[in-house]
Amino acid sequence: MEIADTHDRIRVQGARVNNLKDISVELPKRRLTVFTGVSGSGKSSLVFGTIAAESQRMINETYSAFVQGFMPTLGRPDVDVLAGLTTAIIVDQERMGANVRSTVGTATDANAMLRILFSRLGQPHIGSPQAFSFNVASVTGSGAITIEKGAGTTRERRDFTLLGGMCPRCEGMGTVNDIDLTQLFDENKSLDEGAITVPGYTAGGWSSRLYKESGFVDPAKPIRDYSETELHDFLHHEPVRMKIAGINMTYEGLIPRIQKSMLAKDKESMQPHIRAFVDRAVTFTACPDCGGTRLNEGARSSRIRGINIADACAMQISDLAEWVRGLDEPSVAPLLASLRQSLDSFVEIGLGYLSLDRPAGTLSGGEAQRTKIIRHLGSSLTDVTYVFDEPSIGLHPHDIQRMNELLLRLRDKGNTVLVVEHKPEMIAIADHVVDLGPGAGSAGGTVCYEGTLDGLRASGTLTGHHLDDRATLKDAVRTPHGTLAIRGAATHNLQNVDVDIPLGVLVVVTGVAGSGKSSLVHGSIHENEGVVSIDQAAIRGSRRSNPATYTGLLDPIRTAFAKANGVKPALFSSNSEGACPNCNGAGVIYTDLGIMAGVETTCEVCEGKRFQASVLEYHLGGRDISEVLAMPVTEAEEFFGAGDARTPAAHAILSRLADVGLGYLSLGQPLTTLSGGERQRLKLATHLSEKGGVYILDEPTTGLHLADVAQLLGLLDRLVDSGKSVIVVEHHQAVMAHADWIIDLGPGAGHDGGRIVFEGTPADLVAARSTLTGQHLAAYVGA
Repeated sequence: MEIADTHDRIRVQGARVNNLKDISVELPKRRLTVFTGVSGSGKSSLVFGTIAAESQRMINETYSAFVQGFMPTLGRPDVDVLAGLTTAIIVDQERMGANVRSTVGTATDANAMLRILFSRLGQPHIGSPQAFSFNVASVTGSGAITIEKGAGTTRERRDFTLLGGMCPRCEGMGTVNDIDLTQLFDENKSLDEGAITVPGYTAGGWSSRLYKESGFVDPAKPIRDYSETELHDFLHHEPVRMKIAGINMTYEGLIPRIQKSMLAKDKESMQPHIRAFVDRAVTFTACPDCGGTRLNEGARSSRIRGINIADACAMQISDLAEWVRGLDEPSVAPLLASLRQSLDSFVEIGLGYLSLDRPAGTLSGGEAQRTKIIRHLGSSLTDVTYVFDEPSIGLHPHDIQRMNELLLRLRDKGNTVLVVEHKPEMIAIADHVVDLGPGAGSAGGTVCYEGTLDGLRASGTLTGHHLDDRATLKDAVRTPHGTLAIRGAATHNLQNVDVDIPLGVLVVVTGVAGSGKSSLVHGSIHENEGVVSIDQAAIRGSRRSNPATYTGLLDPIRTAFAKANGVKPALFSSNSEGACPNCNGAGVIYTDLGIMAGVETTCEVCEGKRFQASVLEYHLGGRDISEVLAMPVTEAEEFFGAGDARTPAAHAILSRLADVGLGYLSLGQPLTTLSGGERQRLKLATHLSEKGGVYILDEPTTGLHLADVAQLLGLLDRLVDSGKSVIVVEHHQAVMAHADWIIDLGPGAGHDGGRIVFEGTPADLVAARSTLTGQHLAAYVGA
């Protein structure tokens, strides 16, 4: 045996990243290893934070310092020994950028190949691939340039033209926004009477005075009586400097001013009252010039066999693959072969129902993850480590079998496959299992079991106990008290669906990936006063954000501290007056070392507590603010529930956090260190406080261990029993079995789906076995 063949293991010794407690594991190479354990037990810390992070860091170090200057700097993980690493390719759960210009085609290079194809074969020929790109505007220019040669200089006249494909009207966005003027002002009032109804434009404020004292309009005249010139100056005037009450200010029309101050911002980051105003005042419609295709007339005029590039991008990918297969042109044979392979990969991985013009931000977590896998499917690289983060997310049991085949194919090519996963169907294909736990957060971080799947079953660990758990169908289902009627739903692939969703019960909407579940629920039931929608969008938060700030828990805590000590609440915020002056309330000093990894050191002044020493002298119930933020939720719930520190507002938020299974989180733990499942449940806890009669949850089992699913079902039951209606979009069979009513969409994905194939109780679905869901659910409950 050659010495080289002895390096058949990835050895990890003394890993201490996040909550890992000095653990050591040996992982076999060229095998499929699954990492299990409750949410927050340290799986991602071991796989992503230690193994994958060090592999990427070492690859980056092979580049020159110049190239490294353009790359993200990665610190060395806190681990004693990492041996036997290979190149890691990470396929994580991060949602794809929701940039309005990003589509499935641009994110996967399929669009780049299509643009080259049309620039070579399209008739009439209009130009280079840029002429078919909706992100490139057409530019022309001319002028004189000075050229210095030898002793003299010469001036020459030059013209240049860059032909792009961007629609000039919507600037490649596909939509244009119209502003409803009735929401900006009351035309029956004058400016003196407070005609402007935009938030922030109060009668005496500077924004209103700017228009009243500009001299362009008469402030005493109702807006309906303005002349055409006055109305133009009021609404559309270009920016001009002027003095108002002795202060230099810039005057511009109301519409461009609102577009800059409100509409150019990210909607998610707006304050609620401004977001509500934008929702009322602005309507987005498909661009009338390009019909929503984003492309100008020139790009749409060039065709191959009667199809232009906009038509090609709008086709379902499975249909587009067939069309490309029919093109036989020797001059572009390598391009066609590459494009066919890319499109076939979409179909093979179960995303054939998407179209290339689908905005990337509208993909679900599972779809985004599978889109990232596509570029690795046809790769001829071997001996690579592929790292997957819950690849079963968003997948119907029928689709999970296809994903399993894909992972096994990657392994069989001689690659090491590491998978973080909770679903028993995916754990079943493992060659090697590493179970972390026993609990979450500080109660986790140790290796409970390492070995084969059969050994895990007999190991007595939490995962071993629950591996063969099978939820049973309910003996009796609840009776609804009314219905929510949806009529003629046609969003995306829905085919004029009519359905009555029962209220007052637990309804599960299911079906294969791409069958139209989210389109039905989110596209037809609009968020209003009575509807609380909890989607899969990621939580935004810096390392200064923590569960206490995110849930609003810090406000009642600060107020309670201030009241008990007779000082102002701002002292008890590490982002405000109470912050340690040395580290500005971060708790650490960060030293940037350019291309080297930055260094974080605990602040010597506050010892990582984030607060000034004087603030820590103030106590509530015998604890200072830093001690309170270090408490886990369960301890804080007791602390604020009784005694001197009794604070009902804080106690209510803490009990909601405990309800969703986050009792082990400490209040001050940075959001950046939370796992995907923890963030999802933190979001759920904040929405539970909202007053609504209908709750819509989008795959709440994401990132949940088998043992936690039972707790989630208990929470859903409590919500329904308290009089709420709960609608869950879900694939997990335990949730389906627990439902009172199931709506199953299908039968396939894309244009093969979009219809209701079953509605009724879970027992009827199992008995009929008429759909894919029915067959899998019947097998699951052992019927």
